Amino acid sequence: MDLLNTVVNEVNNVLWSYVLIAVLVGCGLWFTLSTKFVQLRLLPEMIRLLTDGIGEKTTGKSISSFQAFCVSTASRVGVGNIAGVAIAIVTGGPGAVFWMWVIAFIGCATGFVESTLAQIYKLPRGNNAFHGGPAYYIQNALKQPGVAKLFAILIAVTYGLIYNSVQSNTIALSVQNAFGIPQLGTAVVLCVLTALVIFGGMTRIAKFTEFLVPIMAGLYILTAIAVILFNLDKVPGMFALIVHDAFSPQAAVGGGLGSAILTGVKRGLFSNEAGEGSVPNAAATADVTHPVKQGLVQAFGVYVDTWLVCSASAFIILLSGQYVIGGEVTGAALAQASLASLFGTLAPICVSIMIMMFAFSSICGNYYYGEINIAFFEKKSKTSLNVFRLLCVAMVFFGSIAELSLVWNLADLFMGFLCLTNLYAIARLSKRVRIALTDYLDQKRRGVKEPVFDPAILGDETGIHAWGIDKK
Repeated sequence: MDLLNTVVNEVNNVLWSYVLIAVLVGCGLWFTLSTKFVQLRLLPEMIRLLTDGIGEKTTGKSISSFQAFCVSTASRVGVGNIAGVAIAIVTGGPGAVFWMWVIAFIGCATGFVESTLAQIYKLPRGNNAFHGGPAYYIQNALKQPGVAKLFAILIAVTYGLIYNSVQSNTIALSVQNAFGIPQLGTAVVLCVLTALVIFGGMTRIAKFTEFLVPIMAGLYILTAIAVILFNLDKVPGMFALIVHDAFSPQAAVGGGLGSAILTGVKRGLFSNEAGEGSVPNAAATADVTHPVKQGLVQAFGVYVDTWLVCSASAFIILLSGQYVIGGEVTGAALAQASLASLFGTLAPICVSIMIMMFAFSSICGNYYYGEINIAFFEKKSKTSLNVFRLLCVAMVFFGSIAELSLVWNLADLFMGFLCLTNLYAIARLSKRVRIALTDYLDQKRRGVKEPVFDPAILGDETGIHAWGIDKK
C-alpha cells in the first residue's frame, strides 16, 4: 500500500502542478467570457428555475428538474465539503479557501456548458425517462466512440468505486472518533445500507436524495450560522486572513503560494465537480422543455456546494482556531474537534451524524453515475450492472478500512483523468451551448413563459434523439 500511495502521489504532483490547473482555469475563463458571464447575469433565473421545480409531480419513470438537481447535489455535497475543506486548510493554509471560491465562480460556467450539452444529447429510455452524459455526447456529437468508452470506464471506476471509498473512509473515521466503533463494524453496516439503496435503481435514489439533501445541507448551514453568530467579533479577522493568505501564505505552508492555490483548486474541484463530467449524468435525466433550463439549475449547484456548504466548514474550522498548518489532526477529525471546542463534547457526535448523511447521499449519487455509464456498454443485460453494484459495495467496505491518504490520492488521480477527457469534449462542443442559450433568452424576451427547444437551431442535428422527431 505504501508503494502504491507513493507512485500515485508522484503522478498527481505532475498532473496537478503542470497540466490541470492551466486546463481547468483556461477552459473556465473561456466559457465565462463566451457566455458573457452566464454565472452572474442569469443567477436570478437559476434560482427561479430551481424553486419552481420543488415538489413538481412526475409521471412514469420521469425525473423532475429538482430531483436531478438533488441527485447531483447528493454526489457533490459529501465529505469534500467537511473533510476536504479541513485537509485544504491544514495543507494549504486559510488562503486555500479563497482559491476554492475562485474555482467555484469559474467552474459555474463550465458546469452550465457540460450540463446543457448532456440535455441536448440525452437519450430516451421509455416511460418518460432519459439518460445521458459525456460518454453520450462524445459519441453522438463528436463521433469519437473510443474516447466515449474511455470516459465511461473512467467515470464508472472513479465514482462508483474510488470516490465511494473516500466517502466510506470518512464515515468510518468519524464514527470511530465519535462513538469508538471500530472501522470494520461501520464497514459492514455501510455495505448493507448501500446495497439496499443502489439495488433499488434510479427512481429510489432520486426519491431518497430529494428527501435527504435539503435536510442535511440546511442543518449544516444553520450550524455554521450559529458558529458565526457566537464569534461575530472574529469574523472580519477571519476574512482578512483568508484573503491575505491567498496571496501571502504563512511560512508553515510548504510550497508557499503555489501550494495554497493547488490545494484550493484540487479540494474545490473534488467538492463541486465542475468540469469532471459527473453532474451531466444527472442533468441528462431531467424532463424539461429546454436544455438550458437544466444547465442553469446544475450551474447553481456549484455555488450551493462551494460558496455555501464548503464555506460553512471553513468558517467553523477557522473561527474555532483548532487547525494547525501541517498538523496531524485533519479531515473529519479536525471538523469534529473544531465544533467540540465551540459547543462541547456532544459536537463530535453531531458532526459524525452530519458526515454520515453527507457521505451516504454521495455514495448513492456516485453510484448512479457509474450505473449510467455501465449502461453505455450493456443496454439490455443486467449482468454487468449487478456485477458493478457488487463491486461498488466491495469498495465501500475497502474504503472504510483503508488509510486516509491513499483513498484521497487515488481520488485526485482519477479526477484529473476525468477532467482532461471531459474538458476536451465540451470545449469542442461549446458553440452549440451558446446557440441554445441565445435561443432560450430570445424566447424569454418574446414573453414565452416556458421556452421550448427545437434542435434545428443548431444547424447540425446529428446525434440528437430526445428532442422533436427521433433522428436515429
